[in-house]
Amino acid sequence: MKESASEWAEEARRLQNDIASFLGMETGNLVFEFSEEAGRTLLHLFTINSKHQQRFLFHSSVGYTKMEALVEMLQYVKEFRRTENSYTIQWSLKGDNSLHTSYFRAKDIFQALEKFSFGRDRNTMVVFSITLNPLS
Repeated sequence: MKESASEWAEEARRLQNDIASFLGMETGNLVFEFSEEAGRTLLHLFTINSKHQQRFLFHSSVGYTKMEALVEMLQYVKEFRRTENSYTIQWSLKGDNSLHTSYFRAKDIFQALEKFSFGRDRNTMVVFSITLNPLS
């Protein structure tokens, strides 16, 4: 039996709330963006920093449906602290004297920089430093 649209929306909301809970964030500071690519559903999860209002890619997941992509994201969120390194990036917007600090989990420094710059014009930001944080 097919799920109704309201049942799907309720389950999607539950999964999004679970993801936010595992991240220790408010759902208002998360953006779930779905798109279709090669017959599959791609989910980009962005976090919004409440201090400087910039959004950064947290992770991307893929599924045959939106629900599968959400389930894949939840699985990632449950495991990422054990499987990925922590990086600190200090940066500013060009023409702005404010120094910002953002944190990323990634497999390596290149993936951290990809998450930092995803969806933005790299010419609008200046990276001052990127540091691999000690294991905790």
